[in-house]
Amino acid sequence: MVLTVGRRLHILNEYSSRCLKQVRRSHATEDPKHLHSNILQITATLLACGIDPDKSILFQQSRIPEHTQLCWTLGCLTTMARLAHIPTYKEKSATVKEVPLGLYVYPVLQAADILLYRATHVPVGEDQTHNLELVQHLAKIFNNRYGHTFPIPKAVVADSSISRLKSLRDPSKKMSKSEQDPKSRIEITDTPDDILEKCKKALTDFTSEITFDPEKRPGVANLITIHSLFTGLDPAEICEQNIGLDTGRYKLVVAEVIQEKLEPLRQQVQQYMSEPQYIEEVLNRGADKASVIAQQTWLDVKTKVGLQINEGSYRCLQVSEKRVM
Repeated sequence: MVLTVGRRLHILNEYSSRCLKQVRRSHATEDPKHLHSNILQITATLLACGIDPDKSILFQQSRIPEHTQLCWTLGCLTTMARLAHIPTYKEKSATVKEVPLGLYVYPVLQAADILLYRATHVPVGEDQTHNLELVQHLAKIFNNRYGHTFPIPKAVVADSSISRLKSLRDPSKKMSKSEQDPKSRIEITDTPDDILEKCKKALTDFTSEITFDPEKRPGVANLITIHSLFTGLDPAEICEQNIGLDTGRYKLVVAEVIQEKLEPLRQQVQQYMSEPQYIEEVLNRGADKASVIAQQTWLDVKTKVGLQINEGSYRCLQVSEKRVM
């Protein structure tokens, strides 16, 4: 949702003079045409939400090979047992019969994404703190073994209300872009009709009064939380303003609030999508800038772990003139 992106933008502006935003897709088995289209749309969405490519480095992760190179090095410093205990791995692996290796080592790749640019602050949700703890752990292990190389990144926890957003179809689960049912979430690219339909289908209860009680009425409370985040109104104010409405009519109110906020963004995304050459240009410029930083960090890592052969290393070698073919 735009709420998450908006909070991240605020954090980026407040905490960092050099910000990096990576466009990443983790599923190598995805249809190539859809994958390329998704990369363009994600970039267009970030630009529409306010990412300024002149102030931040916006790039496509897969264009920088040092990500996977550092991922392998960091992977040698952790254990399978530690990775298996990460909550996000437990949650996602429970939904598949055969767990792909990519899902297992994904947190290590995330660590490489962060450490490769020697990040000092990382915006995270409350449910992502375990992943950042792994990043901090790997940075400390590497620094202790090979000398100080990486700063220990600090978590910048986003507004806790964001983490309280629940699935529209099952308020016992968090709202997630990885959920298979598209009606479970609101997306920036949703049309007004899409938003209205999703709000109408949102799971509530049989009590008609509008009250904010996350424990006993999670579905209605979730709608009120969304309403609050989009308007800045306190949940108590929202309940007072909507006295006399039943949940069916209140859903229409929430839909209208979301439509009003998201429609300008959706149109901006469409405008960027009509200019794919500009999007490619932004990603190319970003990749060039990111590559300079990534190459410097990877050279430092290679030298410290002994993979970089320098002049001093040559003096220690006795190279035979005889070549074996």
